[in-house]
Formats: sequence, structure tokens, C-alpha cells
Amino acid sequence: MSEHPISRFPVPSLDALPEDIRARILAVREKSGFIPNVFLALAHRPDEFRAFFAYHDALMNKEGGVSKAEREMIVVATSGTNQCHYCVVAHGAILRVRAKNPRIADQVAINYRHADITPRQRAMLDYALKVALSAHAVDDADHAALRRHGFDDEDIWDIGAIAAFFAMSNRIASAARLRPNDEFYALGR
Repeated sequence: MSEHPISRFPVPSLDALPEDIRARILAVREKSGFIPNVFLALAHRPDEFRAFFAYHDALMNKEGGVSKAEREMIVVATSGTNQCHYCVVAHGAILRVRAKNPRIADQVAINYRHADITPRQRAMLDYALKVALSAHAVDDADHAALRRHGFDDEDIWDIGAIAAFFAMSNRIASAARLRPNDEFYALGR
């Protein structure tokens, strides 16, 4: 384990947390074998922790025309563009696992335009990055391009919402200097 702190901000102990947050964190530890640092770092602001993870779960755990692996692809592409170390590493691990591809996360994080992805996924990431970086420029042509690849309005909303949420998340993680867990680096490889 590194001697560097996981965040610039206070990180509460598990026993100091409200019961619902502690239970959520322990359930994550039970499932994954470790506690992702983002849970500990955000736990010092309980109301924000609850709101953050409620919206995260609503976006990332739903079924629909955008697969769970593609949702992670959006996170990795957005996070790579925003230079968010934590999110690239953490969500890159999840992408590798969900896509069952040990190379995909690195390709998408560096330059998704050269990644081994489908034209449909490339269109999805084009839109996601436009939302993350210049949402004011999104127009009907962007939606038409996605529809040509089989995305419906609900899918387009999901792509944009994930990109927007993680653009915000990237900024929080970077401002906090959130350190990725060592465990993430080997997952899915």
C-alpha cells in the first residue's frame, strides 16, 4: 500500500459513518474484496455521498440499449479526455471485466478513435465527448447520427447523462487528488 493519502480531504473511519453508508461500503467490500477509495473519500459528506451514488446507480446499473460495458466505455473515454486518473483506472478495470477484453480500457482512455470498437460505439463516444466538452454545441445532427446506429431517445439521454455525470465526477476526483486502489490495476487483465 502506498504511503500517499487517498484524498486531499478528510477520510472518515468506517465506524464513524452513518449506518446506511457503512452498510453500502461493507457490501461493496464483500462483493469486490476491497473498498474503492471513492467510497471512503465521498463518505465525509454523507448527503452528497447518498446523492452521488443514487444518481450513479440510476445511470450505470440500468438495462437498456446501451450495455453495461458501453456505459463503462463512456466513463473511460470521458475520464481520459478529462485526465482523471482515478476514474480511468477504476472504470477501466470495470470496462475490462464487463467487455471481457484486457486491452479495451487502455485503447478507449488514450484515443477511442483508434480503439477496437464498433462504428456504433464510436458514434456513441463521439456524442459522449461532445456532451462532456462542449454540450452547448450539441444539435439535431448529433442525435440523428446516433439514431442511424440504432440508438433511441432513451439511449441518447443515457449517453449524455453518463458523460455529464462523469465530467462532474472527474472534476471532483481530480480536485480531491483521489488515488486509485492498487487492486484496480490488475482487474480484468
